[in-house]
Amino acid sequence: MRPSVGRIVHYVSYGTPGGEYTSQCRAAIVTEVPNTNFGEGEENIGLAVLNPTGLFFHSIADGGCDYDEGGTGVDHSGEPIPARSYHGGTWHWPERIEDG
Repeated sequence: MRPSVGRIVHYVSYGTPGGEYTSQCRAAIVTEVPNTNFGEGEENIGLAVLNPTGLFFHSIADGGCDYDEGGTGVDHSGEPIPARSYHGGTWHWPERIEDG
């Protein structure tokens, strides 16, 4: 799926090195999409990130924000992490929540 200006996506915050703040998904609005090569390894877009404490902007001119499909991994003990995890500083499509 190709993003378009005005769509809502998730931005993943970095968190802090000391762990005071963990990496979190934040709502973001797509502000820029490159005209060419999107989806051919070029999945970098501009975003306006909506944080609880204010706005943060990523423009393509300043490096933009890369797409991350997410993946599963293992924790420090080697146990599988069941939920998808995403790298800080990336964007992804919001997860669908099933009615329970």
